[in-house]
Amino acid sequence: MLSFAFGSARMPQAVSSLAGCQLDIVLRALSETENVMSGRIRRKAIAEMQFPPRQSALPDCPLCGRIIPESQRDAHHLVPRSRGGMHTTFMHRICHRQIHALFTEVELASHYCTINALLAHHDVAAFVRWVREKPPTFSERTRKSQRIASRRRLP
Repeated sequence: MLSFAFGSARMPQAVSSLAGCQLDIVLRALSETENVMSGRIRRKAIAEMQFPPRQSALPDCPLCGRIIPESQRDAHHLVPRSRGGMHTTFMHRICHRQIHALFTEVELASHYCTINALLAHHDVAAFVRWVREKPPTFSERTRKSQRIASRRRLP
């Protein structure tokens, strides 16, 4: 096995080819080599290794199924915070805005508090069919539905 000198310790080159692996995998590979480094020296060696930036897996939008770029990521409370909701899920900004354009907070809390319930609604299903064809960074102005807009007008 080829190795290179690191201070007074020797580190196998095989470890440097493990770029992007999690720390426990790297530590396991280090412990399996013939020249096992201990504690502080091993941690310092791992910290000083030049790993390329780790590619984090982008989450998929639970509504449309497309990947969500960082610039288009919104956190959606399945039950609105005003109704006691605490749990969130990430969605595309356009999907999130469409949900709030179609439903009031009361409707979201009582009838559409799950992704499956949202997808079962015919307007959401039509929107999802349309938006699935668009690239992940697609954005367009979202308009309130006439039903919601008429409720919010003051007499």
